[in-house]
Amino acid sequence: MRKIRNSHSSFLLLDSSFDRPVSHPVRIVIYQKPTCTTCRQVYTALKESGVPLDSVDYYLEPLSKAKLEDLLRKMGIGARDLLRTREEIYRSLRLGERELSDDEIVDLMVKHPDLIQRPIVEKGERAILARPADRLKEIL
Repeated sequence: MRKIRNSHSSFLLLDSSFDRPVSHPVRIVIYQKPTCTTCRQVYTALKESGVPLDSVDYYLEPLSKAKLEDLLRKMGIGARDLLRTREEIYRSLRLGERELSDDEIVDLMVKHPDLIQRPIVEKGERAILARPADRLKEIL
């Protein structure tokens, strides 16, 4: 291995036997609630696959509005598509009866994480809602 400076004044690691950049696997991040059965299944599958993995319990480390918007963009879905419609908070806020913008829904999800479908799996510029758990193969 040798280190060289590239045109952007940063360094690249090169495999000295081939002088090509060494690729580093993209880390996968799972946003989950560890007590959720589907989250546990997806987390176990990711661990067993051996991919570099970070886990975020978004109840202990709340998602910011910007992060949630970024995940929605990467998933290519609207905020309403990520709502957990069977949660008590969904019913008490009467979300099924209200016309809300994506911005308003994201604000509610940040305030009430029970509204967020899970698990969300992010890999680089892609993210998926890994529900059911076998959707995980779409991102591996």
